Amino acid sequence: MDDTMVEQFLEDGFVKIEGAFPPRVAEHCGRLLWRETGYDAEDPATWKDPVVWVADMAQGPFAAAVNSPVLHEAFDVLTGEGRWQSRYSLGSFPLRFPHEEEPDDAGWHIEGSYVPEGARLPHTNLRSRDRSLLMLFLFSEVTEADAPTRIRVGSHLDVPRVLEPYGEEGASFLELGPKVAEASAHRPVAHATGRPGDVYLCHPFLVHAAQPHHGTRPRFMAQPPLMSAVPHELERTDANYSPVEFAIRRGLSEEN
Repeated sequence: MDDTMVEQFLEDGFVKIEGAFPPRVAEHCGRLLWRETGYDAEDPATWKDPVVWVADMAQGPFAAAVNSPVLHEAFDVLTGEGRWQSRYSLGSFPLRFPHEEEPDDAGWHIEGSYVPEGARLPHTNLRSRDRSLLMLFLFSEVTEADAPTRIRVGSHLDVPRVLEPYGEEGASFLELGPKVAEASAHRPVAHATGRPGDVYLCHPFLVHAAQPHHGTRPRFMAQPPLMSAVPHELERTDANYSPVEFAIRRGLSEEN
């Protein structure tokens, strides 16, 4: 992580780290994921569904992928040293397969990170409670034809004003979805393409969406959060803001 990458994160809401973990680790993870699907990697006739969700995977290769030195350094730079929680699994995996059927999860949204008492759906709030980053881990080659995640570049700056009226309680990702989609509709779209071992580190307010897969190769990706060890602060007496916090402040200002 150099100054140019930090500036890109502040401006675009994400940064791509190529080769964040070794391709051989990605290959090993891929084999484990294929086993979970029950599909035959060599027989497309067995690929029955457009999306297969695989539950949390915490085997050694996945722990190795998320704990590479380059990623730890990036976490420190983007969220603040000592302000993020270590993790050894990669959450759930939306594995996308070429399919004529359209997926039902392709709307523009931001991720929720906590479930308030009495609620059923994940919420988020202006301080991005509990979540420091959205991360996209690529375990297969992803081209424009392989249903890459769509990203609205710079949309993380549109979301703070949407969240501000909800206060500390925040709102569910379903309620926020149409509002953040409208607020960010003017933003250009990028695609999270890359090679096995590449990782996108995204601001938690980055507006993104899935898309149908009309290519020929399955797309294997994880989208875990980097959880916070301490709450984000938007008014620091020492002005020692992390890039995540600084971007939220910028989104609230008149300067974005």
